[in-house]
Amino acid sequence: MNALLSNQFGPLAADALQRRRGGAEALQWLGERVAGWGRVYVVEALCRQGAASSRPWLLRHACDGDYLNGYFAGKVATTAHLHEAITSTDADDDLVDHTGWLLRTMADRGGMGMTLEHYPPAAVVLAAHAAHLPQQPPTANRYMDAAMIADYLVAKPPNRCGCTAEQRDRIVQDYLAVLDQPDWRNAVRAGLGPTSSFFAWFVDHLAARLRLGAFSDVAESDERSTPSPNRRLIEAEGCP
Repeated sequence: MNALLSNQFGPLAADALQRRRGGAEALQWLGERVAGWGRVYVVEALCRQGAASSRPWLLRHACDGDYLNGYFAGKVATTAHLHEAITSTDADDDLVDHTGWLLRTMADRGGMGMTLEHYPPAAVVLAAHAAHLPQQPPTANRYMDAAMIADYLVAKPPNRCGCTAEQRDRIVQDYLAVLDQPDWRNAVRAGLGPTSSFFAWFVDHLAARLRLGAFSDVAESDERSTPSPNRRLIEAEGCP
């Protein structure tokens, strides 16, 4: 049933519910039960309605981590006034976590929807998200979100991130300061399987580029276990 709603009947269900009185509540109910394209249709319908009652749900539950979230992340951030919610001193963990997902999605979904470059409050939201992180209990998922956002900011010109160079550099420093805390290091090492392909990719790419201390011992071990080009040549020629 969920597969049918998520794919074949998602557009029809979303269109019908948004026309009903009290449709926002029904759309939220449906949004909790669909994925893929079905979720895209539901979230976009909620954004079109712009009902105040939908704002808490959009700010905390719109994204589910699917690649297709890129089609609506920017709409959610704009419609739900994310910049106002995340800059509040009483932002809750669900809001902060979902903001991380929105930022990650807007960072690397060019061609699908709004990116950070075209999101006017990008610098404000990025800075606020980084500022909230030290107040949260460290988890592997929170570490990964922050690392991926920081990596994007480092890799792209500031204007592509919706920031000035000074803003971008300060935000990156704030993210890295959190990721370098011992409890955050321990959380990500405990949460990621060291034998997984994702772990290897993360260490070789993001962790190396950002010089993340949580993985410095892995990088050093890899360097020691990898023969130098000269040593490989000597071994290949059969010399001691």
